[in-house]
Amino acid sequence: MNSIAVIAGAGPAGLTAAYELLKRTKGRIIPVVYEQSEEIGGISRTVNHNGNRIDIGGHRFFSKDENIMQWWRDITPMQGAPAIDDRILGKERELAPGGPDPDVEDRVMLTRDRVSRIFYLRKFFDYPISLKWRTFANMGLWRTIKAGCGYLSSTLHKRKEDSLENFYINRFGKPLYSMFFEDYTEKVWGLHPSRLGADWGSQRVKGLSLSGILKEVITRPFRSDKSKVETSLIEEFIYPKYGPGQLWECVAADVDNLAGKKAVITGHQVTAVNIGPDNKVVSVETTDSSGAVSTTPCDFFISTMPLAELIPALKGIDVPAEVMETATTLPYRDFITVGLLLDRLQIVNETRLRTYAGRVPDTWIYIQERDVRIGRLQIFNNWSPYMVKDYENTVWIGLEYFCTEGDDLWQMPRDKFIEMAIAELEHIGIIKAEGVMDSVQIKVRKAYPAYHGSYYSLDKVRAFLDTIPNLYCIGRNGQHRYNNMDHSMLTAMECVGNIINGVDTKDNIWQVNTEGNYHESK
Repeated sequence: MNSIAVIAGAGPAGLTAAYELLKRTKGRIIPVVYEQSEEIGGISRTVNHNGNRIDIGGHRFFSKDENIMQWWRDITPMQGAPAIDDRILGKERELAPGGPDPDVEDRVMLTRDRVSRIFYLRKFFDYPISLKWRTFANMGLWRTIKAGCGYLSSTLHKRKEDSLENFYINRFGKPLYSMFFEDYTEKVWGLHPSRLGADWGSQRVKGLSLSGILKEVITRPFRSDKSKVETSLIEEFIYPKYGPGQLWECVAADVDNLAGKKAVITGHQVTAVNIGPDNKVVSVETTDSSGAVSTTPCDFFISTMPLAELIPALKGIDVPAEVMETATTLPYRDFITVGLLLDRLQIVNETRLRTYAGRVPDTWIYIQERDVRIGRLQIFNNWSPYMVKDYENTVWIGLEYFCTEGDDLWQMPRDKFIEMAIAELEHIGIIKAEGVMDSVQIKVRKAYPAYHGSYYSLDKVRAFLDTIPNLYCIGRNGQHRYNNMDHSMLTAMECVGNIINGVDTKDNIWQVNTEGNYHESK
């Protein structure tokens, strides 16, 4: 008799778990995926607005784990012919023999250039900060001297890494931290870096430092293994033709096909997780958009739900007051993006990279200017030319704002918010308001698990959840950890491995993306 695994959430972790269960058990364990929204992909979804597509948050497909890279390529094969922008520019890339032509077929993965820069002092700086002459020229003599002295001081006098501020200062020195990290980090998290834990830095920019950048410059000509490169230093990545959501929509379709029935069900929110007398999950209740409640018996429950929602949903078990308090007060950062369709940008390409119509080559730009609230700018033409309905005649951009549900940004009326976003980009010289042809606003709740407050009692929540043997927490919100997409997938793969092999401990699932060298060696 087949076993049933109910999975909460159709994002990267949930869909990876469903796909792996079907492939690795030959159908012995049947997944049923319930997704609260009507969309596939979670924060990795693609939003289609009038034929122009938005990648929520920006997702580079790159992993140090070759198994993940191959998994992506198996779902969406690598291109066998040039993309339209490369063809126009006559740019040569490595092509997969017999691979699909992106001008003809949709299920295809592209190779793209990673160009991300910082916009500060109304000038462009490389991201990560590079040791090029342009960097020093943009900073000016006095700032350069201060930065150099500050970095030397940081190598001699290490601070205790009890905050994100000290984490950055130890790696870049205080002047560079103040210029390129302090204000931007406060935009992202809504708190000064001195009030944030160093955990975020250790997970997101593990080996990145000024000394690491210098080492990269020296060793690059002699290195062939790209898996050894820090994620923040890669020069190329792969990307689905229509953005990350396309890949996850393909995975959802594959899961349905492998299951032989509709296995990924949208518009159904998990509202109760029923625990039986043996302390195991016995069924899950879901509520659809009409308010109708249904119950699905299960042998396993895999959750990508925010812990703040999972713990209150547990029924038939006594949840300790401290666990409930910690889970329901876990901090999150929410997210608003504004898509703008333009005739052109006011900034132009001054790099050595050839681009169409002199457009800047960046996929995203970190806005470090102190006089605007925008945090990051995406240029979707550069992620994939197929993200834009009229690639040759329009520019499609995404303005990213970090906020907290209920604050002034979140509550601002849609039209007023879009007006503010347009005014900010015009103020710093990136666009002209009269060049805006279309716009849209998208809100995302609980986009980023935050590292402060009750986060530091998370071990109590984990310890309690580990007493429920057939409940598995995976993914970004499922573990309240700021995972990249590949790390979220790895938690799912570890989970499936444990289920198949009857492994009792869940330590290996929780340990993904916690060690400084995790998955850095083959």
